[in-house]
Amino acid sequence: MVINRKRVFVLGLDSIPPELLFDRWLDQLPNIKKLVSEGLYGDLESTIPAITCPAWSSMMTSANPGRLGLYGFRNRSNYSYDGLSFASSKAIKIDTVWDILSRIGKKVVLIGIPMTYPPQPVNGCMITCFMTPDTKSQYTYPAELKSEVESITNGYILDVDEFRSEKKDYILKKIYDMTEKRFKLTRKFIHSKEWDFFMMVEMGPDRIHHAFWKYFDETHPKHPPGSAFKDAILNYYKYLDKEIGDTLALLDENTMVLIVSDHGSKKMVGGICINEWLIQNGYMKLVEYPKTSTPFNKVMVDWKNTAAWGEGGYYGRIFLNVQGREPHGVIPKHNYENFRNELIRKLEDLRDENGNNINTKAFKPEDIYSECAGIPPDLIVYYGNLDWRSIGSVGSGSIWADENDTGPDDANHSQQGIFILKKNENLGGIRKKEVTLYDVSPTILQHLGVKIPENMEGKAIV
Repeated sequence: MVINRKRVFVLGLDSIPPELLFDRWLDQLPNIKKLVSEGLYGDLESTIPAITCPAWSSMMTSANPGRLGLYGFRNRSNYSYDGLSFASSKAIKIDTVWDILSRIGKKVVLIGIPMTYPPQPVNGCMITCFMTPDTKSQYTYPAELKSEVESITNGYILDVDEFRSEKKDYILKKIYDMTEKRFKLTRKFIHSKEWDFFMMVEMGPDRIHHAFWKYFDETHPKHPPGSAFKDAILNYYKYLDKEIGDTLALLDENTMVLIVSDHGSKKMVGGICINEWLIQNGYMKLVEYPKTSTPFNKVMVDWKNTAAWGEGGYYGRIFLNVQGREPHGVIPKHNYENFRNELIRKLEDLRDENGNNINTKAFKPEDIYSECAGIPPDLIVYYGNLDWRSIGSVGSGSIWADENDTGPDDANHSQQGIFILKKNENLGGIRKKEVTLYDVSPTILQHLGVKIPENMEGKAIV
């Protein structure tokens, strides 16, 4: 192994918001506080949509979701009404930072980075992400690495099952078990593998925010005072801080450290049942209205009398039924823009049950992306600027919901994640502004002395 060569270690913490890490709890996190005091840190602007997929892929390619053709975990593969197909590593057609490094002979170690399943060949090793079906799947590259991973971790955990449920003690234990195994593996591989670039992403913060946010946040509409889980998130942050300290202690001074999150988190106020809203506003007609709350893909839509439909999620997507594009399109192509503008006006005037405007933001994909590969949604919607999630199911009779239709969920995503950058010289503990996740890959390449591709959208942070 070459001594004193420059290396980069990236630790991804999915969904960590600056409001908790920097503004609320930093004094209780000694290892992170030390990094912050000696490095650069601040908010990390996420993608629109601010969601795991596409955010990590955009971070690792420095390419916006439109260029990637990734508008969420699920995307339209054609103009039929058959729903959306799940994205995978095969959807990424633009070089990731590890593609670039592998090609020039740099060694990489990759653990848990979202959108890496199925595993692709790299110059080094890869353990795939929470989107992997299970540990019976082939989740490593090379394939024979799997037995080593299972042996080191005594049974690797890809994700926390049932994190949207009321099994709170179970969820908490699984989050800790998963995080412990991932850090244990990371520390082992820091020593045992040759690497120039090492990146690990931990999903635990995302899972604990969704499952436990209401317990500490006294402003949450479902906050239960005095709960035993009041400090669940803070205690997990303290645990993360110790794991981070133990891990970074293994790195030499020539290793640049980057800690990043793909987006932030915030309390979820409620849900907007977008298809109910479309029905009540005359944009959608069903063959038969269901008697109970039913997933949208299970209801019979009268497509010849439907102009638009929506998808659920932490953000909303609306698709229009356009003549000559969809099988039973009803919106004339020449009226497409007028129709979208009408929808935007009405969506941005969305009210809560008390008649207060909730500050919804609706985006046309071509306004926010440099190009739109694949089939983008016709509108991307932040209900209540991400205070509210999108509910796709139909049958409640109401536009508003106080619960996620996929299970209990306390938190939504927010637009600002975090970054902390530490090099061998003291960078002064400056809180740097206007940094985006597109800047992460150029920063990695610059430190390693690799030319930054001209098609990367970001610039090196330092």
